[in-house]
Amino acid sequence: KMTMVKMYAGGVSYIVEGKGFDPEVGRILHADTQAEAGSDMAVKSSLLAALLCCDTTLSKVTDKDTKEERWEPKGNSSEAPIVVAARKVGFSEDVSSEYARVLEIPFSSSRKMMLTVSDVSCRSELCPGGMPLEDGSKYFTVCKGAPNFILDYCSEQLMEDGSVQEMTKDSKDKVLSIVDEYSSMALRVLAIATRSMPKLPFDVDDEEVTTDQKFKACRSGLRLVGLVASIDPDRDGVPESVELARGAGIRVIMITGDYLKTAIAIAHNVKILQKEDDEAAAVDCGKLRPNDEYLSHTDMDALTSSVRVFARARPEDKLEIVKSLQRQGLVTAMTGDGVNDAPALNQANIGVAMGIQGTEVAKGASDMILTDDNFCSIVSAVEKGRTIYAGIQKFV
Repeated sequence: KMTMVKMYAGGVSYIVEGKGFDPEVGRILHADTQAEAGSDMAVKSSLLAALLCCDTTLSKVTDKDTKEERWEPKGNSSEAPIVVAARKVGFSEDVSSEYARVLEIPFSSSRKMMLTVSDVSCRSELCPGGMPLEDGSKYFTVCKGAPNFILDYCSEQLMEDGSVQEMTKDSKDKVLSIVDEYSSMALRVLAIATRSMPKLPFDVDDEEVTTDQKFKACRSGLRLVGLVASIDPDRDGVPESVELARGAGIRVIMITGDYLKTAIAIAHNVKILQKEDDEAAAVDCGKLRPNDEYLSHTDMDALTSSVRVFARARPEDKLEIVKSLQRQGLVTAMTGDGVNDAPALNQANIGVAMGIQGTEVAKGASDMILTDDNFCSIVSAVEKGRTIYAGIQKFV
């Protein structure tokens, strides 16, 4: 269960207590003093802004077998910690309905962020006790996504007292150092940035205005309000399964959209990377495509022959990595769940789609569907398959 454990808002660090999806357990505290911080302006503003850029809901359900009630999110797993934390500071389930959404641009692997625009007419502050809004503000843009991408569009930063500070190189470096600190703890970090507008920066009546043009118009001049950092616990048995796979001659490679330091920390936790591995064992996928052009086959194969962690990956990177491994004579299995994973799943010798989280497109492009979405099941299947194959060989 992905759980928010840290926040950075208004230039201040916070700790988020609790575990799982129960919003009634845990508080938000100042990291330094451990004082209650749920009513802090920066905390409320960051969480409400993030909530306005979410499509995930949280509600109580009753377990059919045990008849016990539990909290369960519906939607994107990376948004669930935001919804839970927002409820911890007192935001109601339907608070988003008070801010009519007028534009939504969903997350994509190229944009690395989601953007929404909500109506904040007749408001002088985002919420009671929240950040002040400029006079004449009618629309409120929120961007939620990869910190290093969002920071490139931020020209200012919200401070603890509600004031605004210019986003200088030094202040940007400070924020990035916080991102690195959280990422090194295997936390998944999202940045939240906003912009108040008196009117929409594009012609609403012009049907020829593309989504990318709307995105570009709304994302400029952003104000960083905070960072949220969540832990995604390893599934039981995964480290052991990775070591079993290594002992069986299977090289496990992690391809992820996560920030490089987050990917490295997670890879160490699940034993994909070992203590003796050097820095070259994990790379940012930007190295595969310097100047947005992929390396030659020779250079690509030299890179993929030793790297075990590919971070900040695009869907097309997965396809190129699979092709490279196959050129080296390796039998390649690829897991995936999204529509954009389909080409790589189809290209791999064995495409493995997620049965629970996987889309129908991913399942259709795969050779095998993992009914429990658990890596350990793949290793168990290989072990049983080899036993059956060995038995057939003996019989023949």
